[in-house]
Amino acid sequence: MPIEIPTDLTPELVPLSWLIGEWEGRGRLGSGDEDSEHFVQHVSFTHNGLPYLQYRAESWISDDAGTKLRPLTVETGFWALEREMQEGDGGPGLVPADIVPVLKTADDVEERRNEDGGFDISVSISHPGGITELYYGQIKGPQIQLTTDMVMRGSHSKEYTAATRIFGLVDGNLLWRWDVAANGKALEAHASAFLHKVS
Repeated sequence: MPIEIPTDLTPELVPLSWLIGEWEGRGRLGSGDEDSEHFVQHVSFTHNGLPYLQYRAESWISDDAGTKLRPLTVETGFWALEREMQEGDGGPGLVPADIVPVLKTADDVEERRNEDGGFDISVSISHPGGITELYYGQIKGPQIQLTTDMVMRGSHSKEYTAATRIFGLVDGNLLWRWDVAANGKALEAHASAFLHKVS
């Protein structure tokens, strides 16, 4: 399945471009065994001309046929190539970026390719309950591997120390798995899903 790259995409988002769009599908909590609960999910990756993707995932507990039973959670975040900030980048806060992006061409982006042939990325994801994850990882073609560098928790948040996530594009579908270390336990299967593109 060919990947279409939007013509208004800033060059450094091209490695992430296969994520852009709306995705829907079903998954299982835990390890996905027979007793694991079902959920349905809607995920969006959008861009606004700046050098990051905006991410939103909304999930609902469902029956085994995919009928929504009740809300499960919502998470939001930002995905970008991991690189040093430069004078032309925006922020902090409302400090605007230069009109011309810092990485102007495909060659500028290619220079950021790592020793493994992929690109280093950073992802921040916020959850209800005062939890935000900061992940570092790699995107290599249609595969992503992420590991938390930090889990920030509010004073009344549930205990949660680390996570890993993997994403892959398989026959035009988005597959993902999320492992979590929480409640005094080591990393273990938390959830996984199979999503198809809807727009």
